[in-house]
Amino acid sequence: MNTPARDVPLKLDNQLCFALHATSMAFTRAYKPVLAPLGLTYPQYLVMLLLWERDNRTVSEIGEPLHLDSGTLTPLLKRMESAGLITRRRDTEDERVVRITLAEAGEALREKAGAIPAAMGCIIAMDLDALIDLKQKLAVLGDNLRRNGGEAGSVT
Repeated sequence: MNTPARDVPLKLDNQLCFALHATSMAFTRAYKPVLAPLGLTYPQYLVMLLLWERDNRTVSEIGEPLHLDSGTLTPLLKRMESAGLITRRRDTEDERVVRITLAEAGEALREKAGAIPAAMGCIIAMDLDALIDLKQKLAVLGDNLRRNGGEAGSVT
């Protein structure tokens, strides 16, 4: 008697983590040609979204919602500054704090970026209600993983 594939716990296709990884990779690939005319990478686009929501953020105010540490974020921000999209300045009250603000070129990209969500919606080809539901479920999953990750039993 053959065991159904879904009952094999160590089968790659049965792993939620792999499905999420593969989907994340597909998202990044799908964004690449959409963002190319703006000269942005996907991580840079995420930073720009935060700055378009509210300018003049600290590095930690950018890193926290993106779940990126300053060691990962700093080189990204330096490249964005070199491209003329942002400015990085030490806080006047606390020199340990670096503030990030939109440069004129970064602000100018906002209008061009307005078409990105619709373009991605066409690529994703899912009903808006289904996408909203999926996003909410993924947010809960991410919160649970951040809260409980590493606390589960370990394999030895």
